[in-house]
Amino acid sequence: MNTPKTAVIGAGIAGLSCATQLKAAGLEVELFEKSRAPSGRMSTRHGDGWTADHGAQYFTARDPRFIQEVNHWLTQQFAAQWHPRIKVYEASEWRDSASPDKRYVGTPGMNSPGQYLASHLNIHFNQTINQIERRDGHWMLHSQESGVLPHTYDYLLIALPAPQAAALTNSMDQEIHRLTSLAAMMGNWTLMVQFKDKQPVDFDAAFINREIVSWICNNQSKPGRDGLETWTIQASSEWSQQWLELDKDAAAKEILECVSRLGFDCQDAVISSHRWRYASGSVDSSPGYYFSTESQLGLCGDWLNGGRVEGAWLSGYQLASQIKKCLTTN
Repeated sequence: MNTPKTAVIGAGIAGLSCATQLKAAGLEVELFEKSRAPSGRMSTRHGDGWTADHGAQYFTARDPRFIQEVNHWLTQQFAAQWHPRIKVYEASEWRDSASPDKRYVGTPGMNSPGQYLASHLNIHFNQTINQIERRDGHWMLHSQESGVLPHTYDYLLIALPAPQAAALTNSMDQEIHRLTSLAAMMGNWTLMVQFKDKQPVDFDAAFINREIVSWICNNQSKPGRDGLETWTIQASSEWSQQWLELDKDAAAKEILECVSRLGFDCQDAVISSHRWRYASGSVDSSPGYYFSTESQLGLCGDWLNGGRVEGAWLSGYQLASQIKKCLTTN
């Protein structure tokens, strides 16, 4: 019997998790990623003498399966526990965060766990899959950069944000159409800032409520970081979605004005910005993943499993488990 061939579209944490499990089960797996590197929103930006996590800021672990995975990352030194001093700002007042969560980060950058997983997989980078077709019981792929790809696949698994998954499947599966329409994903404006002077604050990170800004964090407070002190500032999902098409300089100006009102001196700050078009949002019922045994087409991603890094990893893990179950019963 021939080994089933599987294509995974998207090399974020969900796609990497799914592909890792399938490869361990003996399947032949290829990933296709439009960017030049893996990890998706577990991202780290590199600049002139500085680095900054500009996507996911940390992750937690509650499910025993993900705890086991995180412990492996810790042992391999691709992650570490982060012990920040966290404040909360609301109604013009600061208070200490009472959250008991254990927070983890990738080391030396948030993208390190994804890079580790990717190092064991067959990934085609800079390949934007823009068409898929089911023909004679197999899947064919077309990329923007290479045209029709030479191989066909028994399984096709899509690990993309809901709107991109919807556009790619183009209503060929009614359940995918239903799920993606429920996700309501929102964008995010993010700044990476080097302030001219040391800021007069007594925290490493802060949750900001009911303002343009929702999160601010000193990246150098995280383990394994070096270089210039750089702060990641993320706008709220609501504000970001409303002003997603704003010019990046205008968006940065609005965000920095808010940060100034919080007590930061933004004069002569050096700024880099990033717009995440699909940063947050999930299906309320959180099905975890989707798989059609008829077409052998599947979906995974944080938006199917409550959001967060843990949700993404578990979504990929659960989808792979379902496929392995199907193989053993056939």
